[in-house]
Amino acid sequence: MECEGCRRLEARIAELAAIVEQQAGEIAALREQARRSSRNSSKPPSSDGPAAPPRPKKPPSGRKPGGQAGHEGHGRELLPSDKAAKIVACIPVRCERCDKRLHGRDADPRRHQVFHLPKIEPSFDEYQIHGLGCTCGHVTHGKLPAGVPTGAFGPSVLAVVAVLMGVYRLSKRMVPELMLDLFGLHMSVGAVVGCQHIISQAIATPVEQAAAHVVEQPVKNADETSWREGPTRARVWLWAVVTPLVVVFKIQATRNADAAREILGRAVGVLGSDRHGAYGWWTDKMRQFCWAHLQRDAQAIADRGGESEHIGNKLLEEIERMFGWWHRVRDGDLARSTFEVYMRPLRTRVEATLQWGSLCSHPKTAKTCANLLKHSESLWTFVRVSGVEPTNNAAEQAVRHPVIMRKISYGTHSQAGSRFIERILTVHATLRRQKRNILGFIQDACTAALHNRPPPSLLPIPALPRQLAKAA
Repeated sequence: MECEGCRRLEARIAELAAIVEQQAGEIAALREQARRSSRNSSKPPSSDGPAAPPRPKKPPSGRKPGGQAGHEGHGRELLPSDKAAKIVACIPVRCERCDKRLHGRDADPRRHQVFHLPKIEPSFDEYQIHGLGCTCGHVTHGKLPAGVPTGAFGPSVLAVVAVLMGVYRLSKRMVPELMLDLFGLHMSVGAVVGCQHIISQAIATPVEQAAAHVVEQPVKNADETSWREGPTRARVWLWAVVTPLVVVFKIQATRNADAAREILGRAVGVLGSDRHGAYGWWTDKMRQFCWAHLQRDAQAIADRGGESEHIGNKLLEEIERMFGWWHRVRDGDLARSTFEVYMRPLRTRVEATLQWGSLCSHPKTAKTCANLLKHSESLWTFVRVSGVEPTNNAAEQAVRHPVIMRKISYGTHSQAGSRFIERILTVHATLRRQKRNILGFIQDACTAALHNRPPPSLLPIPALPRQLAKAA
């Protein structure tokens, strides 16, 4: 019979073996966490430490630095001579070669223009409000004309304040300093806050129209990033939806599916995104996973070593091949029909590798591959639908500007401040895509608000009649 001491020893050995197994898993997880970088995770490149592996360098293209043959130049266009403040004729007196005296004038001289900024002094209008007394003892005061702001600053000042804060990311304390340095205009921090509220209300309707517009678009991309709100800097989320000509931002309390529905409205068209579960209510067939994220995940799988390393390297090989073909399609060197033919065997190989990975002994590798297999339709939408990109770069690029703003300002102090930020970000990103002037747009919006007129629209011109007809 087995003695009591042997049973205790076996139990102790089993207990220690379980502890060792648990600690081995924890050590592996910590090592993987220590290896995390921008190459194998969603961490930004700026967070990479000195120990992070260098990003792989692309092989030399063989082209010389600078503009390439056929590149469209961007030289400054000369303005008409009659607009110059002064014209100076630079006429040579003697020949550079033989020193003979020269006579006459060049019928077509080479024009060189030098630009200067005039000294800017703010102009102002003064309204003298008279108060006249009546025999009944009451004093009646005159009224400001229609369209005159009750505050001290007109639409042109409001527009500059909006651009400084929303486009150039200046703080509320730096805006008065710049207004004084550039324009000689004295403003307080409180006045800047007051301007912010006026601007926010003036652009609210155009932003609402833009939000309705993106819901109906056939292709869109979405992303979200953290934000801070309120005196305690509570964590909230800044969402972005990007279409070719309109971009909409919205700050919300959560990062879940309800928040995604709030800004996306309903599942219309193709949605490009990362694999965040908040977008899971969108059908796989009309969704496009980001292949840049997939590439980082494949690198993380390869970095785990063992069987995972072979799986990750195989995925990286196929991803690199796909991007090579896609860039040729984008540059016009490969027909899309040919690309679709090339992608058929690649899809078979990728899904076979994911099937292999789903059976891997490493739990993280198996989980990632199984999840990708479950939603594999979302990997290939860009092959089937023209106009869909394989990455979510459009949305990720759109949130970079507000991310830098968050790092500088630490977020917003109130919900009213959040509404201003999401609206000014929407105006800025949308007008940049449409190559329209943001300063003039905000000035027109503030002027329209003063005169109770409809504000200008953020919608691209062909979409405006349809949007107005729908609203009617």
